[in-house]
Amino acid sequence: MIKRELYMKKVRPFIDKDIIKVMTGIRRCGKSVMLKLIQQELFSMGRTKEQIFSLNFESQLLPFSRNIDAASIYLQSILQNTSSKMYLFFDEVQELPGWEKLINSLMIDFDVDIYITGSNAYLLSSELATYLSGRYTEIRMYPFSFSEGLEIEAGTQQSEADLFIKYITYGGMPFLYQYQLQGQEALQYLGDIFDSIILKDVTQRNQIRDVGMFKKVLLYFISGI
Repeated sequence: MIKRELYMKKVRPFIDKDIIKVMTGIRRCGKSVMLKLIQQELFSMGRTKEQIFSLNFESQLLPFSRNIDAASIYLQSILQNTSSKMYLFFDEVQELPGWEKLINSLMIDFDVDIYITGSNAYLLSSELATYLSGRYTEIRMYPFSFSEGLEIEAGTQQSEADLFIKYITYGGMPFLYQYQLQGQEALQYLGDIFDSIILKDVTQRNQIRDVGMFKKVLLYFISGI
């Protein structure tokens, strides 16, 4: 995993502080991996595996139903039996209706340090202030920058000029670098991401009925950049 030091520098000052760390960003930009990197950072600081607890709310194998009361009972049963500070990692937390009530309650009732991720199609900055009552810091994440792309490709024989052409052609979505996708495969993946973000998240959130016209208008604006 690439360390993503740019974002780790923003997280470090808030480790063990009484504030919720919120990683937001578009789909597939690396938010879940960032949670793993933070856990590695905690291990390097002497924290133990027993102090780390992680849940992905997109999983169908959660040990409780997608119900705020069931989730609260489950987490309380775990936290009540610990004597040391716990570090909680909640991935795609917006999948749990009423998640903000649970997070605020955990902060008040237990000795915890909380890190959460969520798609910014659902966790807008303006809404976080309402959800978390100012008890948070937001770290906005993006796909790989060109410098991060160079770091990943350091072991290849490609020239920096070739890597730059690749970057401006396909962008910096981490999945493309993980599996070295190019050509039609990369374009197909990017098209699927585009559809997921624009044609699902945006149209659903804003209740856009004429999706075809919306896509035409969007592509017109993109082509003029």
